[in-house]
Amino acid sequence: MEDTITITLTPELRATLDTVTHAEGVSPESLIQSAIQDYLFIRQFRALRAQLMQKAPTSYTDDDIFEMVS
Repeated sequence: MEDTITITLTPELRATLDTVTHAEGVSPESLIQSAIQDYLFIRQFRALRAQLMQKAPTSYTDDDIFEMVS
């Protein structure tokens, strides 16, 4: 089941949305849905990362982690 949400866009944001969706050949609805999915994924990732960092014996930076997995 799908829900509908109504949002208000500034004319500038709408123009940019139209330009990008036209250039990429996607619908505005598809782009907005993808943007929301990306935002929610990143938000969940950051929350999980914060929880794990609290349990870590030492504080690691993103660079430290990159070095470990590279």
